[in-house]
Amino acid sequence: MMIKKCKGYNRLVWASLLLVFLLPEPQYAIAQANFKVARLKYSGGGDWYNDPSAIPNLMAYIRTNTSLQTPETEDIVDVGSSKLFNYPFVFLTGHGRIRFSDEERDNLRTYLKSGGFLYADDDYGMDKSFRDEMKALFPNNPIQELPLSHELYSIYFAFPDGLPKIHEHDNKPPAGYAIIHKGRVVVVYTYESNPSDAWADSEIHKEPPEKRDEAFRFGTNLLWLALSQ
Repeated sequence: MMIKKCKGYNRLVWASLLLVFLLPEPQYAIAQANFKVARLKYSGGGDWYNDPSAIPNLMAYIRTNTSLQTPETEDIVDVGSSKLFNYPFVFLTGHGRIRFSDEERDNLRTYLKSGGFLYADDDYGMDKSFRDEMKALFPNNPIQELPLSHELYSIYFAFPDGLPKIHEHDNKPPAGYAIIHKGRVVVVYTYESNPSDAWADSEIHKEPPEKRDEAFRFGTNLLWLALSQ
């Protein structure tokens, strides 16, 4: 298989994800090699590092409840690093301001257009700066709310009413947004929902078990969507 190069590193995000097969439930082609996931480290003052147990706990849930063999840990990757291209799924969260440099935007844009996937969860306080960065990243491709019919809400677990309300912020309904590039979801953004709080160790935010299960099931859909497109 020929791998195209871009700026000195692999254009294909999942160069290592060459073994693909159909899982029986649901019927989607899922990359099944030893893929990795990463948390996105950014500047601006937001606490990109909060709830470090969230992604490892989500990966453990997915390993236990699906056929997907997920990594046990998360890596940390800078927005502007060439290592970003090693991960088919990256996670971003925080409570404060997010700021990318021009070079970081170029790197993240290339990553997303080349097959990468970003999930961003507003942990309260990052909404305006995140939307500003997404507008700068894709000025002609605005972030949009996903309809209930979108596969994100049914690709593995069913969410007929859309995004679950996991953690209360400002008494607003939860909303799921996306940036879609050439028919593929490249960014998913959750607002007034905060699933990643319930992925963290249970004693941290003390979400009830039913809310934690909802959050883990939604996280399963996120990873499934990222790997099956």
